Amino acid sequence: LPLLLEATLLQLASGSHHPFYNGFYYNHVMNDKGNEQEKDVYFNGAKLVVETPKDPVYSASGANVTLPCHYHHEPDQEAKHKIRIKWSKLRDDYTKDQDVLVAIGKRYLAFGDFQGRAHLHQGSRRDASLVISDVRLQDDGKYRCEVIDGLEDESDVVDLRLQGIVFPYQPPRGQYSLNYHKAEQACEEQAAILATFNQLFQAWSEGLDWCNAGWLADGTVQYPIRLPRKPCGGLDLAPGIRSYGPRHRLMHHFDAFCFSSALRGEVFYLDHPAGMTLEEAKQSCQDVGAEIARVGHLYSAWKFLGLDLCNAGWLADGSVRYPITKPRPNCGPAEPGVRSFGFPSKGRFGVFCYKER
Repeated sequence: LPLLLEATLLQLASGSHHPFYNGFYYNHVMNDKGNEQEKDVYFNGAKLVVETPKDPVYSASGANVTLPCHYHHEPDQEAKHKIRIKWSKLRDDYTKDQDVLVAIGKRYLAFGDFQGRAHLHQGSRRDASLVISDVRLQDDGKYRCEVIDGLEDESDVVDLRLQGIVFPYQPPRGQYSLNYHKAEQACEEQAAILATFNQLFQAWSEGLDWCNAGWLADGTVQYPIRLPRKPCGGLDLAPGIRSYGPRHRLMHHFDAFCFSSALRGEVFYLDHPAGMTLEEAKQSCQDVGAEIARVGHLYSAWKFLGLDLCNAGWLADGSVRYPITKPRPNCGPAEPGVRSFGFPSKGRFGVFCYKER
């Protein structure tokens, strides 16, 4: 018996035997050199293929969006099992993916913030597309579409990008006073969220140049430079995103880069012949059924609605700003932008109000 067992093992170890078959067919799992380099794996003679668009899918805050995902087998055949579909959102800091939705047939379950907002499209055969309604700022990012047929499991990634604007933010207490968690809170208070690196890079490519370092959503601290200069990394460095890398989220303090998307309402300006204090400005907005605008509202109105006004007005954080799309004399620098007077402790100005549709 030992000799027979040894002969059998030698035969299995030799290169002349056929692949082991127990209902599944594994083809070319190892390369010719036997170094376990992974190749395609086929089950029952067919390969499961999952396809998503290579280009990003664009949307805006408050809209509905479909993330396309389709699957098939090569060669074509019907699934042998009930197809299971799982959608998850990849996190910027590469921690555990965020569960979005799981489905078997027409039954599905959405998780967390996606409850009541996410479902499968299933408009045609082999359609695993995800529909997200009432898109939120934090929905921006990469999503994995995973299709499971028995032991087969294939996936691909869709990139959802919100049309938005990145703006640097300092609170009233001054430069470099925010740890990561306070930076998150500061952006949320201004109708925004901490920007991702991709969002900051896009803003840099569109002209954002800012010398102060700020937190990003992944816990890194970076800043965008279009025109190299001595106080901003030196004259010898090329334009680009300067990075301090990951920083301690409690101990280290910087500014913030916030991201806001298209508005669900309108921003308008109110004035008074004698101007208004901050408290009077807040009350004036309430009197017309609105609220005093936040910094993110003003930047979005400037970016997406072309708001252009040379009169300075209060915002909710106590800052005084005004938006310029067409630069002209007596309205600040020669470039378009949102001008800031800082956080005046005294003074009387108009006010920017915000009202949702």
